[in-house]
Amino acid sequence: MAKCLVKAGKMLRAGLALSALAFLPCTHRSVSAAGLSLLRHRKPEADDATQHKGPTASQPPAFSIPVEPLGFNSPGLYYQGQRESLVSLDFLDEDRLLFTFRAPGLIHRASVADGDERQIRAEVLTLPQGTLETEALWTLHDHERYLWMLHDGHFLLRDGDTLKEGTAKLELRPLLQFPGPLLWMEMDPAQQFLVTDSHEPSALKPQKGTVGSPATAEAMVSTDDRGGDAERNVVLRILERHSGQVMLVSRVRATVHLAINSDGYLETLRGSGREWVLNLKYFNGGSRVIGKLDSSCQPPIDFVSKNEALVNTCVFQNGRRLVALSTQGQKLWEAASPSTQIWPILVMAPDGSRLARETLTIDHSVEDFIHPLDTQDIKGQLVEVYDSISGKLLLKAPANPILDAGGNVAISPSGKRVAILNAGAIEIYELLTAQASPHGPPASTSGSAP
Repeated sequence: MAKCLVKAGKMLRAGLALSALAFLPCTHRSVSAAGLSLLRHRKPEADDATQHKGPTASQPPAFSIPVEPLGFNSPGLYYQGQRESLVSLDFLDEDRLLFTFRAPGLIHRASVADGDERQIRAEVLTLPQGTLETEALWTLHDHERYLWMLHDGHFLLRDGDTLKEGTAKLELRPLLQFPGPLLWMEMDPAQQFLVTDSHEPSALKPQKGTVGSPATAEAMVSTDDRGGDAERNVVLRILERHSGQVMLVSRVRATVHLAINSDGYLETLRGSGREWVLNLKYFNGGSRVIGKLDSSCQPPIDFVSKNEALVNTCVFQNGRRLVALSTQGQKLWEAASPSTQIWPILVMAPDGSRLARETLTIDHSVEDFIHPLDTQDIKGQLVEVYDSISGKLLLKAPANPILDAGGNVAISPSGKRVAILNAGAIEIYELLTAQASPHGPPASTSGSAP
């Protein structure tokens, strides 16, 4: 099972080479702490605004929505390398976007002592004009990913130890509360299950009404964990989303990424040499090896649909390779990424028909760097959109400002539209009609957003 790049500062102190760090990405946004960065920062120069424009898109956008009138201002260079979640861009449906972003300067006077408090502005925009339909201002208390879109036009909002469900009218209701801060969350493609990581030291006394840790659900999840004698203060859970029932609970040393579908979850187990074994463990018991791959790092895995998984392998000194596998062990397609592209993040279409991979781009191979990367070394952020059935590259486009935690790319429910935050606008690209994956797209949730 792939472990997230949780703390760059800790890994650097542990002696990991920069090249290894650059190619140990998460397919989701990492848990980080303020004040620690992978990048060295220098005094900004006059041409900083022009050196991060990125390449030209492979096709022009169908239309675009300027973001300055919406109140959005690009974050400064200070945030590069922090892996802070500053923006979230999502389709509510084919013709509406949910655009949320950090609103600087809007801190409650009574909460000045809370250095992690921040304000997030949320706006629902109708397409193609970009008309503001409704808006809200949320107060959140950390800097990690905060929003996950649901298939029915609702969304999940995370703040501290609480998970809320929101509607297209930006109305929120409490959904789940955890005994400790919720560090990370993800879902299976059909969104039946949640995978959560929360910080819960063993001495913590759970409060009434919080998510439990039933003894009947205890399990040991295999990780490539080299944490030594560190305390297992992170609780990993798999829950049914609608009922909140805990199906699995395991104590681990650090936040982990767990790829699940409606049948079970995938582990990546060490084989011999650079070999990794992909083992599907079923919720109802038993397991099955679905494949073996070579990788010089522990490869992150994500399910695109129930029966198709993406493995992000490392090819030492040659970048990365994205490999699509069926759960029956068939290799469907693969795509290469050069060593000048680092920190990949994957974004999936709700029906599993498309996927977007965005990476930071640098001038030279990361293997050539013997010192920490400087912000000047980062030349842009590139978005590549693939057909998940064939692996065909459908779109290449820049994203600007550079957001190393992602949140600046979205794919519509049909897979026909891609939205990218770029050059002062939300650019909407029209793609060819998508086909549902024959390997089992996620079940759609009926109904529309209110």
